[in-house]
Amino acid sequence: MSSATRKESTVGETVNLMSADAQRFMDTSNFVHQLWSSPLQIILSIVFLWGELGPSVLAGIAVMVLLVPINAFLVAKAKTIQVKNMKNKDERMKIMGEILNGIKILKLFAWEPSFEKQVNEIRARELKSLVNFSYLQSISIFVFTCAPFLVSLATFAVYVLVDENNILDAQKAFTAISLFNVLRFPMTMLPLVLSSLVQTNVSTVRLERYLGGEDLDTSAIHHNPIAGSAVRFSEATFAWEQDGNAAIRDVTLDIAPGSLVAVVGAVGSGKSSLVSAMLGEMENIKGHINIQGSLAYVPQQAWIQNATLKDNILFGSELDEARYQQVVKACALLPDLELLPAGDQTEIGEKGINLSGGQKQRVSLARAVYSNADIYVLDDPLSAVDAHVSKYLFEHVLGPKGLLQKKTRILVTHSISFLPQVDNIVVLVAGAVSEHGSYSTLLANRGAFAQFLNLYGSQEENASEKNTTAVALAGDEKQGDEDGEPCMEEGPDDVVTMTLKREASIRQRDFSRSLSKSSTNSLEKAQENPPKKLKGQQLIEKETVETGKVKFSMYLRYLRAVGLWYSFCVAMGYVGQYVAFVGTNLWLSAWTDDAQRYLNQTYPVEQRDLRIGVFGALGVSQALFLLFATILSARGAVRASRVMHQQLLSNILRVPMSFFDTTPSGRIVNRFAKDIFTIDETIPMSFRSWLSCFMGIISTLLMISLATPFFVLIIIPLSIFYYFVLRFYVSTSRQLRRLDSVTRSPIYSHFGETVSGLSVIRAYGHQERFLQQNESTMDINQKTVYSWIISNRWLAIRLEFVGSLVVFFSALLAVISKGTLEGGIVGLSVSSALNVTQTLNWLVRTSSELETNIVAVERVHEYTKVKNEAPWVTEKRPPRGWPSKGEIQFIDYKVRYRPELELVLQGITCNIGSTEKVGVVGRTGAGKSSLTNCLFRVLEAAEGKIIIDEVDIATIGLHDLRQNLTIIPQDPMLFTGTLRMNLDPFDQYTDEEVWKALELAHLKTYVQALPEGLLHLVSEGGENLSVGQRQLVCLARALLRKAKILILDEATAAVDLETDHLIQTTIRSEFADCTVLTIAHRLHTIMDSSRVMVLQAGRIVEYDSPEELLKKQGIFSAMAKDAGITNTESTML
Repeated sequence: MSSATRKESTVGETVNLMSADAQRFMDTSNFVHQLWSSPLQIILSIVFLWGELGPSVLAGIAVMVLLVPINAFLVAKAKTIQVKNMKNKDERMKIMGEILNGIKILKLFAWEPSFEKQVNEIRARELKSLVNFSYLQSISIFVFTCAPFLVSLATFAVYVLVDENNILDAQKAFTAISLFNVLRFPMTMLPLVLSSLVQTNVSTVRLERYLGGEDLDTSAIHHNPIAGSAVRFSEATFAWEQDGNAAIRDVTLDIAPGSLVAVVGAVGSGKSSLVSAMLGEMENIKGHINIQGSLAYVPQQAWIQNATLKDNILFGSELDEARYQQVVKACALLPDLELLPAGDQTEIGEKGINLSGGQKQRVSLARAVYSNADIYVLDDPLSAVDAHVSKYLFEHVLGPKGLLQKKTRILVTHSISFLPQVDNIVVLVAGAVSEHGSYSTLLANRGAFAQFLNLYGSQEENASEKNTTAVALAGDEKQGDEDGEPCMEEGPDDVVTMTLKREASIRQRDFSRSLSKSSTNSLEKAQENPPKKLKGQQLIEKETVETGKVKFSMYLRYLRAVGLWYSFCVAMGYVGQYVAFVGTNLWLSAWTDDAQRYLNQTYPVEQRDLRIGVFGALGVSQALFLLFATILSARGAVRASRVMHQQLLSNILRVPMSFFDTTPSGRIVNRFAKDIFTIDETIPMSFRSWLSCFMGIISTLLMISLATPFFVLIIIPLSIFYYFVLRFYVSTSRQLRRLDSVTRSPIYSHFGETVSGLSVIRAYGHQERFLQQNESTMDINQKTVYSWIISNRWLAIRLEFVGSLVVFFSALLAVISKGTLEGGIVGLSVSSALNVTQTLNWLVRTSSELETNIVAVERVHEYTKVKNEAPWVTEKRPPRGWPSKGEIQFIDYKVRYRPELELVLQGITCNIGSTEKVGVVGRTGAGKSSLTNCLFRVLEAAEGKIIIDEVDIATIGLHDLRQNLTIIPQDPMLFTGTLRMNLDPFDQYTDEEVWKALELAHLKTYVQALPEGLLHLVSEGGENLSVGQRQLVCLARALLRKAKILILDEATAAVDLETDHLIQTTIRSEFADCTVLTIAHRLHTIMDSSRVMVLQAGRIVEYDSPEELLKKQGIFSAMAKDAGITNTESTML
């Protein structure tokens, strides 16, 4: 689909189409045959009735016909409510999706309450329409219960009143009642089928709008063979939307086969757009692009699938071991494979959660290199990795001597040092090519490029000479000593990776020691034992499938949420209804016996009126009882929904970060979508129908036993048989339903993953493979669904048998004891028996449905019981204006990620003075990111403490702590909503303050140019801003908060030098009176800090001013040498 269509529907909405709307189709197809069979049954019944009672049947039919428009009206009302509610649901799911994606940011900024409020507002709207919907439903149920009774009342009354000689006798009355009962089913089913058709229709419209969205128009991308040109742009002008502003204008370029072309330009100058245009992701306005050969694409933000590392690199190609090893080595992945617990078989979480930024980028690069395409489109792949790694990658992969030397390479880059080695440079300014040519010609031209270089070249030049010597990267052999571990990258590490790495490196050491001692016998042993799964190889736990019976406590929990008083009243209402029902029937049987009593006399008028009157009264009271019960249950159900959702939401927002690292977001979303939907709509219905079926069966058996007491003896064996069939069926069906919901999750995950990686999949031309994979996951799910439907058929046959036995025995017993029985009571017993099969059938259906649906309560409950992090606000509040000085003290601080793992920080003790600027450096896994996680208490201390301005941070509430610190996080995350909401979700600041922050973050001009200004809508994940702009928005966030302590998790990776420069200067000037902790991945940025802390394996090894550390030949000076820094002056930006 085109990007414009994709913008309309977020990933959440698309998944919703798949889960709710496609499901509707399946449900409808079960009922479709009722459309012709219902009318047929109705016509036959009427014909037979006419034979019994003559024209007075028309009275009954008239009543039935009158009920149809009433019903139609109710259905139409319900439909409008339903449509409104679908919108609310979509909106709620969209926000939930974002909350889960950006949960880390929410926690670090203490923004949860704001988002909780947003979700609750939508939820309140949703519940309001749900209440109205339930009321409508209870009215239509009321109309329906009245129906059969009103019909028989009308018919009998008319029959008796029309003619003196018409006397109601047993055979007429009960035949008529049986026929009316036959009528009941099709008349109940018909509206149900119609309403489900209506719902399907709503879904069809939604699906059609999605499927009918514009397709990607790739007609502007030609594939004609042109000699001597691999990619040719001919006056190409492309925009993101059909009538939007052009993102690239009149580009005319010719790229020769096998050349290396660099694309440079400032943030927002259209570099990524140029790449997207080549991939056919943009709307063509004029001109065309001609591409010869296959493409491979490395996006700016790596897209990683939830599969093993090896699968991510192979990406569906055949495995060629030699080439694979060569690629892994060239992409500098060998050291990482050694760190990962299971090497290249390690499972990577959703969105590559257990890889650091640099690792993701290198895997993404390896995937491209392995695919062996003709043309490589690389969107800034070197940004997320360290300087020396990017140098290595350039030499071994991209550069003139790399693996790809014979291929055509188009490289978007921010780094200047490689430009002299490329064949051709294209400079973009505001979407147009301002100049292109080789490095030397561009320098001679003295154009925009030359200025750009003069600005930034000086400090990179002297760096690059010294660099070449230091980068004989340590990746080729692994030294025996720990310290010699190749320092692959100073990439950001999230919680999981670091634990994985730590576990792995410890295992590595033990392993190498044990090998040397006992190499021989361990080899023999190894052949016997199959490989165990290593601890940490599997990050994501399998989704738990509850087995066995649903615990009774679940029902109780649900009823408690409804309110026990409510539940009791509802049950009493149903009892009342059925008491009245039995009464009606007994009264009728007495009425028919009058035919015998007044055999040859005239039937007294007042007797007749009494019979009709009481019959009517009993019937009406039956319906009123029901109305009372359904309305109460509607209120109770909505109350339960409110309580359950509230508990779930508030708990999910309060669980610690580690929970989100090990639980795929799809699983949490599933709780909020499918399970909450079940609690809202299906469970109340199931409960109601179960109650009424149950009461119905009891009352039927009671009536038969009243007529023929011996029947009680027969009930016993029948009910035993019934019970066994039931148990057998319900347990099978329950498990099948559970399997269904578990096999459904992968479909959604895979789908969501595919949507987010669309451009990559299309660039490689792997659409077919993903379609296949989607189909195979679908098939696995369909297997369980189909088995479930078949098990229903199995059950139906057994139940028909039980029902037929009931009819047979009630008739048999009536015949045996015919001497003692009145006609009326026999008629009553047999006609009730005829009705029993259907009710039995429904009882099993509803009880199994209830059981399957109550699982939703179980699943929601499971997530309301996850252990929370510390309370947001405690008794002990910090003093106002804390931290006023911004002094931080670590006192013998130790921390571990999960109780069973090793320590990450092994006892850190240091003081950071007020307004000091401290840089933190260290190799991957040294514990740099753990340091920030500890300050924000994302991780709780194992021992020791952190003191900020005389307050021990472990003693105050999390929000009190987090609101008073500021962080500029590594990956800039924005939420759907206005720009303003992204900067200030609680509306604490005035517009002036917000504009001031934007101005300092150098975004003011950009925002003023937008038509809506501050109210500019940010799309999902901030897709409609460039990565650099998102980074600046995060800077503006920090400026707005202006806390005394700023933590900068260095994110200058995705930013070009210009923006980087802006951010650095802003931080220096604006945060001069704050304490700033910078977690650096490039040494340039921290050379002017007051002190530098060097971490290694969780300990502080050096802590002094950068000048001192450079003099002292320690770890820091070695790292500085790698980066080409000898004295502090040369790096001042």
